[in-house]
Amino acid sequence: MWCAENWKDYELLDTGDGERLERWGDLILIRPDPQVIWKNTKKHPAWKRADGIYRRSSSGGGAWVKNHLPEQWNIRYDSLGLGFVLRPMGFKHTGLFPEQAANWDWFSELIRSADRPVKVLNLFAYTGGATVAAAKAGASVVHVDAAKGMVAQAKENAALSGLADAPIRYIVDDCKKFVERELRRGNHYEGIIMDPPSYGRGPGGEVWKLEDSIDELLSLCAPLLSDNPLFFLLNSYTTGLSPMTMQYLLQQKLEGKFGGVTCSGELGLRVTQTGGALPCGASTRWVADGCSLGE
Repeated sequence: MWCAENWKDYELLDTGDGERLERWGDLILIRPDPQVIWKNTKKHPAWKRADGIYRRSSSGGGAWVKNHLPEQWNIRYDSLGLGFVLRPMGFKHTGLFPEQAANWDWFSELIRSADRPVKVLNLFAYTGGATVAAAKAGASVVHVDAAKGMVAQAKENAALSGLADAPIRYIVDDCKKFVERELRRGNHYEGIIMDPPSYGRGPGGEVWKLEDSIDELLSLCAPLLSDNPLFFLLNSYTTGLSPMTMQYLLQQKLEGKFGGVTCSGELGLRVTQTGGALPCGASTRWVADGCSLGE
């Protein structure tokens, strides 16, 4: 498991009864998590003083039933010098997935060590955690997401990270259509980051379902890698697709042409109360020969 160990402004305090108890900066949140199937006596004192609580509805969806949170607040990931704006959103989100810091640390070191120009494509880029991490490490980045609001928040995160003038190109578009245009234009990248949703719709109503679409999209993306590629990162939060399934897919697309090594694993967050690690999705990493998988 790859755990995000370097946070100071985020902490997973405790888990139990289908919920996470988290500290985001100075604010305490309780949010549902389907991975938390164990019972808990909730001994951590912060369970009793949460600033925000999100509850699922039996009829679907959910709401913030207790919300003493500001409309927005900022936190930092000092390990890489990054800043982020957080907002309590629908369906329990804050605009950031802290477990992804394990991947930020990994590919940031690859980019810094490359000692050459590195161009990164970030697909399904959301609010740009990976974008600002790659840019901070010295890469030029193309950030693509179908949601205009998420791209706007990514620009805010870039500014908070001291990257307002960094070589980041922001694109609001369906990721598959953008990749097809890049192929026609003959553009190439040294690194590709892909964080596809389990299900979604593009700006034109295009339907995306991961199980049905990921093989085709990976086939389209593989030719976008340059003749001297560095890495490919594929994230998945779809419980029906195991890390090894995603690894097999990526191996078939990349290793025959580029060589290199592929591995996969779960992402995790350390739980302060117990010392254990909560699984929070999966990642598959491919690296060129001679590069580190971060194991």
